[in-house]
Amino acid sequence: MPADESTCTSAPRPSYVHTFSRPTIELFEAALPTLKEESRQCIENLLRYRAPRPQIKFPRSQSAAVLVPLFIGRAGDLYVLLSRRSASLRQYAGDTALPGGKVDPEDITIEDTARREAFEEIGLAPDRERVPLLCVMEPYLAGNKMVVTPVVVLILDKTMQPNLNESEVTSIFSQPLASFLASSFPFPPNRVADPSTPYHTTMELAWSGGGTIRIHRFLTGRETDGVKPVFGLTAGILIYVAAWGYGRAPDFEYQSPNAPTQAQQIASALLAPSNPLRLACEREAIDANMMASFVLHTPKESNSEPGIIEWDRIGQDWRGLTEGLISKHVDVIKEEMHTDAHERQDMHKERRERHREVDEGVKSGESEAAGRRTGLNVRKEGNAKL
Repeated sequence: MPADESTCTSAPRPSYVHTFSRPTIELFEAALPTLKEESRQCIENLLRYRAPRPQIKFPRSQSAAVLVPLFIGRAGDLYVLLSRRSASLRQYAGDTALPGGKVDPEDITIEDTARREAFEEIGLAPDRERVPLLCVMEPYLAGNKMVVTPVVVLILDKTMQPNLNESEVTSIFSQPLASFLASSFPFPPNRVADPSTPYHTTMELAWSGGGTIRIHRFLTGRETDGVKPVFGLTAGILIYVAAWGYGRAPDFEYQSPNAPTQAQQIASALLAPSNPLRLACEREAIDANMMASFVLHTPKESNSEPGIIEWDRIGQDWRGLTEGLISKHVDVIKEEMHTDAHERQDMHKERRERHREVDEGVKSGESEAAGRRTGLNVRKEGNAKL
């Protein structure tokens, strides 16, 4: 639960802000008097977060990003800014969502994509001083074909005003970030028509590779105004951000023991012959098999703190259920890599032997030439003597 109001202190400047520019540090300092200790720790944890596979570049045509815009509320708690999508949109009309969209050709980084989309949708300026980056989270698979990367930022300048693109967004609102770790209703009774309605519910979806994926749903307290609950991918991302930030697991089970991890879902899509993600790899000259292998092998030192949701444990039972669906592919990849390595070794060996033969031939030729030059010099000396 969020810390009590009595925990609000004007603590000295946290060490983590030294990574930012002077204007950003000044904005941090202005927020410190009202910042709760729990919120400060959440910001620090998110700043320390490192995605386990940052070097992997997914095909741009099947890549997207969402911005997770956090801000500090009046009482010092952290809130996340959410939007209500326009009812006229062809996909996910009226849904509660985070600002985001697909990578555009002009985007250099995935952070650029998230900031650009937020600016286009809700008018949040892509200002890295007033809205500094906290972290880039590990990617998610959406619709079994699109890789979506969450980018977490902190809005420090409270004078910034939204400018909604009404063709995409009807309205925006906020919700406490910590509420996505709770299963009980965090709002006053007057916020909903029926307080007995469960705040947090889940449903299980069968996954094509075996096992099930748990989908989460959180009420917003604005359902009487037509606002839909936070659901699906958005809910999953916010649970993960809150868990890492506050350093604790939710008070509900995030996934069932036989659920595939996000890495396993992405790897499975990369290995499926007709999956749009794999086809995009082929179009963009990316080795999908090699990428799947990289996705599945996570460096242990990616984050300094243990995973709050225990990603390594989740998926172990799933691997047994699928009878090595992906592991068989990985074994094939490893065998191919092993074969390629041997072939490269043989090629290098043959190349070295050819170079040795050439070098010996050159040396032999040089010796003969030297001999001829020596004989010529002797003859020249003899002629000179005559």
